[in-house]
Amino acid sequence: MFENFHGNRHAQTVLDSMIVRERIPQTLLFAGLEGLGKATLARRFAARLLGHPEQIEHDDLSLEENQTIFANREKMPSEKRNQDPLVFSTHPDFLTFPPEGPLRQLSIPQMRMLKERAQLRPLKGDRRIFLIDQVDRAGEQAANSLLKTLEEPPDHLILIMTAENVYDLLPTIRSRSVVLNFAPLSNDEMKVFAKAKGLDNADRRIALSAGSPGLAATLDIELFQKRRASMLALLKTGSGVASLSAWLPVAEAMGRSRTDKLESYLKLLYELLRDVALLREGVDGIRNVDAKGDLATIAARVSRAWVINAVKGVDEIAELLRRNIQKSVALDGLLMRMRSVA
Repeated sequence: MFENFHGNRHAQTVLDSMIVRERIPQTLLFAGLEGLGKATLARRFAARLLGHPEQIEHDDLSLEENQTIFANREKMPSEKRNQDPLVFSTHPDFLTFPPEGPLRQLSIPQMRMLKERAQLRPLKGDRRIFLIDQVDRAGEQAANSLLKTLEEPPDHLILIMTAENVYDLLPTIRSRSVVLNFAPLSNDEMKVFAKAKGLDNADRRIALSAGSPGLAATLDIELFQKRRASMLALLKTGSGVASLSAWLPVAEAMGRSRTDKLESYLKLLYELLRDVALLREGVDGIRNVDAKGDLATIAARVSRAWVINAVKGVDEIAELLRRNIQKSVALDGLLMRMRSVA
């Protein structure tokens, strides 16, 4: 239904029906894990309504030129970023507001800009479409500023928001949105996607991406394996399978790397703990199949309470990401929490 888009047929069907029936809500919320194509489908949807898909696709945040913009702005002081809030708008009536800066957050100045530009009439046609990518990365003040626009949007405006977890949003934002949930792709859908994109090491990418086409396409396999090995070492030590001395050189190496974000390690921890829980309960479906031996050893050693406690520990670190918590401090604290339960 939407050109060059893979998976989540139900979401495509709903959006196509909205266009055909000409009954389009003013606020849409696309919810689901990273890499499932939420922002991609938002752009395809906007292109159906506004035309000029070649312009709208220039605002794909994964493009190299746009990634360069993010990298350059990350080096800027926050005061300078706030004076010039980031927005992408190659098509005059399609604007994308992305999270940015070292902590990748949506800022108050961005939401103020959104409110101001929402009042402007379309330059072409009768609609303007704003994409707020990863709206769950808006702080409380930025979210409240956005809410003012959601409460009384001008007739010509359609707001599309994406979020990994809708329950990280204010209830008042959720209640004003039509929510479309995105699910991971099936193995067969991933194979079709990999073939269409001509991905190298397709089987390996599919196995590691857990149904996420975005992750499969962008995955640096060598870097992924290096990071996962570090988190496996953390879980081994935290479960008592390995001694503290085994973790120390891993922690030191991670501390020396300033380019690795703590967030990338937390996502790996969630996936590894999920697999440990499945192995412990004797359930099929682990994602890190090639690491099954290590995961099975951990699973045999730990209790259900240990797994639950470990997940809660990762959740607490994730809450502190916006406060720029140090990577080494966070992971060392998590390790000691695990060992206390083990």
